[in-house]
Amino acid sequence: MQRRWRTGSYVGQLWDSRQLRLIFAFAAVTATLLIFRWSLSFLRDTDTPTAVMMPVAIGLGVVGVWVLYWGTDTLLALLPLGRLSDRLRPIVFVGPALALLGVFLIYPTIVTIWMSLRDARSENFVGLENYRFAFTNDELQTAFLNNLVWLVVVTGVSVALGLLIAVLVDRVRYEAAAKSLIFLPMAISFVGASVIWKFMYAFQPAGRPQIGLLNALVVAGGGEPVGWLIERQFNTFALIAIMIWLQTGFCLVILSAALKAIPKEILDAARIDGASETQVFLQIIIPALRGTLITVGTAVLIAVLKVFDIVYVMTNGQYDTEVVANRMYAEMFKYKHYGRGSALAVILLLAVVPVMIANVRSLRQRRS
Repeated sequence: MQRRWRTGSYVGQLWDSRQLRLIFAFAAVTATLLIFRWSLSFLRDTDTPTAVMMPVAIGLGVVGVWVLYWGTDTLLALLPLGRLSDRLRPIVFVGPALALLGVFLIYPTIVTIWMSLRDARSENFVGLENYRFAFTNDELQTAFLNNLVWLVVVTGVSVALGLLIAVLVDRVRYEAAAKSLIFLPMAISFVGASVIWKFMYAFQPAGRPQIGLLNALVVAGGGEPVGWLIERQFNTFALIAIMIWLQTGFCLVILSAALKAIPKEILDAARIDGASETQVFLQIIIPALRGTLITVGTAVLIAVLKVFDIVYVMTNGQYDTEVVANRMYAEMFKYKHYGRGSALAVILLLAVVPVMIANVRSLRQRRS
């Protein structure tokens, strides 16, 4: 009788502990969801200082998501759901990530599309009127043309230079030092790089001291100082040079790693068979790096589509240097025309989608 009582007492204690864990897990999940709901309005409050918003966002993003994972996993383990528990576990595992994607990516995208179909000032539904404005306005046509030039020049030159330098430094002793120097600009923000190059392009009228390095060299060579950011025939290319300076190091590092993965035996066999270095480069190295070239080109292409900082800091879109992202910012925050700004954001989104689809298809082909 005493043994049965002890066994019953142990089961009772275990049952009490199980109940306690169940209640605690349910309370933790509920409290976390309520805190998430409060944080959305708190973080959207424009009066909240950035110094307060940052710790709250990071804390909720790390601790809050961990509590959700732990709480939901505990509930599935303790609740008598049977086989349903195994079916729900994958959903619970990706649930917080899907929820965050829905709140911070899918929901804003839907709202942006809806706003692009309305006139923010009158709050009336205007259909595709904002898109018609985007494709017929003269300044925006210049912005689209500039974006196209950025896409072609920056992507082509950055990837080509990255590949060329990767092949060249692969044959020297100081490879690590050379790659480090070329990759160094990647550590600088776009705004920081723009400030640096603004001093490089600084212009003073003839006869006055030139503080800009480029104009100082031009004047020292007997030429006249050039307004690099004012002259419309090449000011866009002056801005593009900054982006190339920033992106070449990224392309170099990725392509250099892929280059080292090519078996040396294949390259040596081609050289023994009489192939020149140009033939080895064009017929062996480039086909072997095709997938990596597509991936790197896609990354640079997306970065160029979103270019904003360089144009905003250097010229703010003046002198025919406007790009779509800078005009989107101006429409949203300068002119307070949220419908047009949202339409430009949707256009940028639609421009990125085909690039991403092509990249995904390339990855699937390489895996198969």
